[in-house]
Amino acid sequence: MTAATSTLIGGFLLLLFVCVKPLGAYMAQVFDGRPSWPVRAAAPLERWIYRLGGVDPAQESGWKPYAANLLLFNALGALALYGLQRLQAWLPLNPQGFANVSPDSSFNTAVSFITNTNWQGYSGESTMSYLTQMAGLAVQNFLSAATGIVVVIALARGFARHSARVIGNFWVDVTRATLYVLLPISTVLAIVLAGQGVVQNFSPYQDVATLETLDYQQPKLDAAGNPVNDKSGSPVMENASTHKQTLPLGPIASQEAIKELGTNGGGFLNANSAHPYENPTALSNCLEMLAILLIPAALTYTFGRMVGDTRQGWAIFAAMAVLLVAELSIAAWNEQLGNPRVAALGVDQSASATQPGGNMEGKEARFGIAASALFATITTATSCGAVNSMHDSFTPLGGFVTLFNMQLGEVVFGGVGTGLYSMLIFAIVGVFIAGLMIGRTPEYLGKKIEAFEMKMSSIAILVMPFIVLLGAAVAVSLPAGRAGVANPQAHGFAEILYAFTSASNNNGSAFAGISANTPFYNSALALCMWLGRYWPIAAVLAVAGSLAAKKRIPVSDGTMPTHGATFVILLIGTVLLVGALTFVPALALGPIVEHVMMWATP
Repeated sequence: MTAATSTLIGGFLLLLFVCVKPLGAYMAQVFDGRPSWPVRAAAPLERWIYRLGGVDPAQESGWKPYAANLLLFNALGALALYGLQRLQAWLPLNPQGFANVSPDSSFNTAVSFITNTNWQGYSGESTMSYLTQMAGLAVQNFLSAATGIVVVIALARGFARHSARVIGNFWVDVTRATLYVLLPISTVLAIVLAGQGVVQNFSPYQDVATLETLDYQQPKLDAAGNPVNDKSGSPVMENASTHKQTLPLGPIASQEAIKELGTNGGGFLNANSAHPYENPTALSNCLEMLAILLIPAALTYTFGRMVGDTRQGWAIFAAMAVLLVAELSIAAWNEQLGNPRVAALGVDQSASATQPGGNMEGKEARFGIAASALFATITTATSCGAVNSMHDSFTPLGGFVTLFNMQLGEVVFGGVGTGLYSMLIFAIVGVFIAGLMIGRTPEYLGKKIEAFEMKMSSIAILVMPFIVLLGAAVAVSLPAGRAGVANPQAHGFAEILYAFTSASNNNGSAFAGISANTPFYNSALALCMWLGRYWPIAAVLAVAGSLAAKKRIPVSDGTMPTHGATFVILLIGTVLLVGALTFVPALALGPIVEHVMMWATP
């Protein structure tokens, strides 16, 4: 990497590190019920919400009622969002007069946003009304993020409590996560983003005349909206021209803030954070990247505070940071190296075998390669899915990093809540393996890890690869799955693999060469999103309930320390071992073979 790239990455990580402790301590206070100024100020509103919902905040429950309430809450959210899309043509705040969204797209989008995936098979600025964007999509951005947070809080209570039959009150936890964490931070961020130039209004779209008629080519689509390919598998292009440009407007800044802070990723506009109306400046780009990592990173300190040993949280933070830096280095290096086949065309007078200036295809000039690689690594290491560049245009190994980040289970900080509870599941597996190696009953944070915890941990870890690989296999086997792929051979397979990886991991980003707004993909990916979200959550809550009921074991000479370098290495090894053994064969058919082909002699 260049010195400028290293400086950018180092400065960003330092800024993130500075934010971890204060926000993490604040969230520990929020969920422990201890008073702090924002909590005291909004306490009357919190009590009013409980009275309105008929909730007794003092009544806690075991893991099964907690999970049932969570599933019911999210199912109702899906129904409400589905209905809003199907009725938007007759509802207010629709200045463009957009029609009702189709049933299969509405279903996919409803599941997508309640699962924190925010996969978008549609173009936001030409499909969704302002009301649907605000009252539907933005609301679920808050609630899906709050759902992820409360699950890891319940798991932390499972470690912290002993001989207990309850892990908390779901309704209290989700209210506090929304009211005291997500709302205040996103409000401040939205104001700052609007000050940077992110659009925030309710005006109709504006048509402006261009100085000259623009002639261009676009892929020809069939009646179903899928690309038409020739006999060689290449897309058929057709001529088009225009003399005007439509400028999309709307309440963008308010959705942009929670889109990033809640690791949601769904853009108001189709180009997402690559669009200047969503992400106009270098400062807004930095703030959006910071917002993506802010809560996932701070939750590691929250966890340490809740279990009574902040060293435990810092150990997990260290493991996540090491993985992030390693993956970022690979992505930035390969994007800067570029494509040797472009260099072979002789477009530059230098004798370099690499692409002069690096691979700028699909990247915004205002961000460049370093900031684009950083954003891509962050958004796939978390469950965000927002993009400021097109991942489909990355070099094969640059795209490999984005894929592999998700296939590790998005534990490299991960989504709000989801990343930490997934990493804690890997920690349980890691100490179990270590216990077997030294002949001791494994334990973590004073709790014995026994058969039930390992069964549930195995489910939480293996559900995702099962769904990804099965879904991708079905898609490549069916004409409906292959029809939406614009690129042949290895890259086309990578696009399908990326789609099912993104959906099953609740990420939402895409290799955009695939046209996924079809009945097959809308249905298949929605099923993957649902199972990939709630099946592991149920297993994690079961682990929380089991751990809370256990007695605490005193530390002895045979207890394995879980706050030092040895544990960090063990945790990283466990994450990589599971990811490598599961997905490397599939990756070898996509980005790895594509990389070999790119560097082979023409």
